[in-house]
Amino acid sequence: MGLFGFLFGNKNEKLNDFKNRNAIILDVRSKAEYDSGAIPGSKHIPLQSIPTKITDIKKWNKPVITCCASGMRSGSAAAILRQNGVETINGGGWLNLAKKLDL
Repeated sequence: MGLFGFLFGNKNEKLNDFKNRNAIILDVRSKAEYDSGAIPGSKHIPLQSIPTKITDIKKWNKPVITCCASGMRSGSAAAILRQNGVETINGGGWLNLAKKLDL
């Protein structure tokens, strides 16, 4: 296992684990971006709204996979969620995530 694998674990394994536990896919792009294409069944909360939606997200009572266009905003969203006790992983860009999860 390489250094990054040691530090971060195998992301694909984590994604599959989350998928197998019926994780919610949370898209944090803008409304216009989301409306132009998204993973079917994903939920949409723009990044800037995440802090005010923590209580609602916790009510889902499921792990969360965040996604955006490239992985930057979803990384920020995942960090905010983790700091608030939500089990989450940054899924990265939504198109790549859809491919990885066979959606």
